Amino acid sequence: MEELAKCCGSSAWVNNMLPFFPADDMVEILEDAEEQWWKCSEVDWKEAFAHHPKIGDVESLKKKFAATALWASGEQSGVNTASQQTIEALAEGNRDYEKKFGYIFIVCATGKSADEMLEILQSRLPNSPEDEIQIAADEQNKITKLRIEKLLE
Repeated sequence: MEELAKCCGSSAWVNNMLPFFPADDMVEILEDAEEQWWKCSEVDWKEAFAHHPKIGDVESLKKKFAATALWASGEQSGVNTASQQTIEALAEGNRDYEKKFGYIFIVCATGKSADEMLEILQSRLPNSPEDEIQIAADEQNKITKLRIEKLLE
């Protein structure tokens, strides 16, 4: 349970995944993970979102998210070389996003620069809450699958 929770912070998803372990086939377990994710409720999705640090929030990485800090910092490594202006814009965008949608901005940050993440954040801010929760859930699904791969490597 502890290892699965590092992949996704939804307790419902973790519990739904337990019967699939131990796993012999990576492709099969990734398919199972996705299937179980989409069976979760919006409340479960938001629980998973709450287990992520905000993009670029180094202090949050260190304190609240120690169990997944190494993975999250690697996933967010594009922020490490960002300009101060970009970091400040990300922080402001995160605040605006959270105020509008009620949860933090979720993006599969692997391979993305801070400027790319900022552009994505700004492009998603105008979305309706109904559209955005689906987009955020899809991004969480991508993150979960990447973390399962890391876990099973």
